[in-house]
Amino acid sequence: MSDEYLFISDCHLDASRPEVTAMLVNFLQTRAVTARYLYILGDLFEVWLGDDDPAPEHQDVIRLLRQLGETTDLFFIAGNRDFLLGNDFARANNITLLDEPHLLLLDKARVVLVHGDLLCTDDHDYQAFRSMVRAPEWQADFLAKPLSLRQQMAAQMRTYSLEAMAQKSMQIMDVNLAAVENCFRDNGASTIIHGHTHRPAVHTCGPGLRRIVLGDWDREPSYLSWTREQGFKLHDPRLT
Repeated sequence: MSDEYLFISDCHLDASRPEVTAMLVNFLQTRAVTARYLYILGDLFEVWLGDDDPAPEHQDVIRLLRQLGETTDLFFIAGNRDFLLGNDFARANNITLLDEPHLLLLDKARVVLVHGDLLCTDDHDYQAFRSMVRAPEWQADFLAKPLSLRQQMAAQMRTYSLEAMAQKSMQIMDVNLAAVENCFRDNGASTIIHGHTHRPAVHTCGPGLRRIVLGDWDREPSYLSWTREQGFKLHDPRLT
């Protein structure tokens, strides 16, 4: 096993998209097992309603993550779809939960890891919603409800979200450049890695500064790798 780092996000695993689950299963069995570290930067699941959800459609992936965690260090930052993934799940499956922003040192370079939604500050309605559902009081109240009721509430919130997104421009739902600048400055970082926007790219943000955007898993896997010898490489079919 090498000292390679791998980064993924936005798989959005869902029973309606078994082909994406199959892609991730293959990735975990073949590509991820060769790495020393795997960072999952949110939205692994399309929806996660609590660690008590049996989620039968996800059990193959969960089993493979647990097995992978015996040899590869696994880390997870919550996304906007699976922010209720908690300590019980993490402990049971050899995963370390990270707060965001998370600072990572790679060969003395300061790298900041975030899901990405915190950088989309032009979307004021979403930021207000995010603040509400990330509050410990809201989460405790929601998780205390029966799973069937949580499922109904999540479906209603999803419908509202899709309707709201249809009224928003792509620019509003992308990152705010001032928020990106603040993230670089506040963390003294030279690289930001995030997902969320589903727009894979490597952006130059100034002298010695770059923002690497992970892609979503739509038709093919999308991931970022780092080794001391080769540095960062973004693997995404949309970039070829």
